[in-house]
Amino acid sequence: MSAPAPLSAGAFPSPPGGFAPAPPPSTRRNVELLLLGTAVVVTTVALVLVEAAQDQGISWECAELALAYLALFSVAHLAVRRFAPFADPLLLPIAALLNGLGLVLIHRLDLAAAQTARTNSLPVPSADVDHQVLWTAAGILILATVLVVLRDYRTLARYNYSIGALGLVLLLLPAMLPERFATTNHAKIWVRLPGFTVQPVEFAKILLVVFVAALLVSKRDWFTAAGRHAFGIELPRLRDLGPLVLAWVVGVGVLVFERDLGVSLLIFGTVLALLYIATERVGWLVVGGVLLVIGLIFAYNTSGPLRAQLHTWLHPFSDYNNTGYQIAQSLFGLATGGLAGTGLGNGRPDQVPFAATDFIVATVGEELGLIGLAAVLVLFTMLVVRGLRTALAVRDSFGKLLAAGLAFTIAAQVFVVVGGVTKLIPRSGLTTPFLSYGGSALLAEYAVLALLIRISDAARAPAPSRRVHSAPTSNPPTEILRTDSSHQAKGEPA
Repeated sequence: MSAPAPLSAGAFPSPPGGFAPAPPPSTRRNVELLLLGTAVVVTTVALVLVEAAQDQGISWECAELALAYLALFSVAHLAVRRFAPFADPLLLPIAALLNGLGLVLIHRLDLAAAQTARTNSLPVPSADVDHQVLWTAAGILILATVLVVLRDYRTLARYNYSIGALGLVLLLLPAMLPERFATTNHAKIWVRLPGFTVQPVEFAKILLVVFVAALLVSKRDWFTAAGRHAFGIELPRLRDLGPLVLAWVVGVGVLVFERDLGVSLLIFGTVLALLYIATERVGWLVVGGVLLVIGLIFAYNTSGPLRAQLHTWLHPFSDYNNTGYQIAQSLFGLATGGLAGTGLGNGRPDQVPFAATDFIVATVGEELGLIGLAAVLVLFTMLVVRGLRTALAVRDSFGKLLAAGLAFTIAAQVFVVVGGVTKLIPRSGLTTPFLSYGGSALLAEYAVLALLIRISDAARAPAPSRRVHSAPTSNPPTEILRTDSSHQAKGEPA
């Protein structure tokens, strides 16, 4: 018995009514909407708890704040749904929850400032939370603008040198200004204009990440060439150390002239991390670590204000009423919060200077305790992890380095801020992303979020299907048939 002939591609019979169409790819936008709704509920409940603890009742101001928060992130969700439908559904809700918690804490500090003013028969200051809502609206406008205008993030790589030059100018601009126009809380990283204050390093870090990512992609051979081996580690060649040495010089300059260890660590650490991600060579980390130690020793021996800052960090209680007051009050607040915190509205976070900006983490630790502070850090960890997963999933090298660099800047900034508040490292003039009061920082953070959303949309979008074009049949080839007369005479077909 002979084997059955194989079926051809078109031998399967079609079912009645034809085959069902393939299901459309899932965008997970409804998941994002559900998580945003959860963030709105958590923020609203926290506002109610603050009002109840301060014996304010449910005021119209509280309702306006909750409604404004709901409206702003509804617009953000619609922008993502329309212009980045395949983006990671966790990025925007995490940022929304952190921003909402920041609004709650700023509102709580506003109530404390108003109570102190009334007690001392002074005019009640204007509420910072109203300004923060306006800055949040501007940040969401930037997010939507980036999503609309920047349809392909790879176009940024075409202007890498211009972007890098602009980032370097913004980074070094405060060092070139007089003290009265650039210094706040001993850190010279601000630019004060009439009626307006900006922290240019927040925008500089984004531009420098774009520049370094594009440079590493275009000049990859420079950084992956084999160098000398020492102690089982392959070290980079001396002529390839130019970008790292330049980042080291810039970092030391920021440390000496702008007197901020956090900004210096953020810039140098980001460049070093991108070099390691691009090359996967431990030698870059070894060289970077040696340069970092040399830079710290040089800055300590040449900068008097930096030595005073390090002394305050090591011995904050030796000059409690002067330079050590801020960090000492921060430690007292964290100790008062303990494990579970005093409860929203029941602490005294206003006793810490700059509690709404540089030291808002101390406010979280006092009123929400170690549990609440750990929850906030978990949110930041989730945001960084989703950014790194985006870097792993995206297909092109520039997108991988850009997403990884942006995620690393968030992680490094949180480490620097929390380390300064808890006395792990010297304090910095940087603010906590999405939590702290401030305009320029919040705008830059939403720009980072928009870039991550854009890259994740490209990474998660389904690959375009390729159509197989069959040969045209309108003009078939001409064939010549020969007729055999002998076959026709016998009655056989030709």
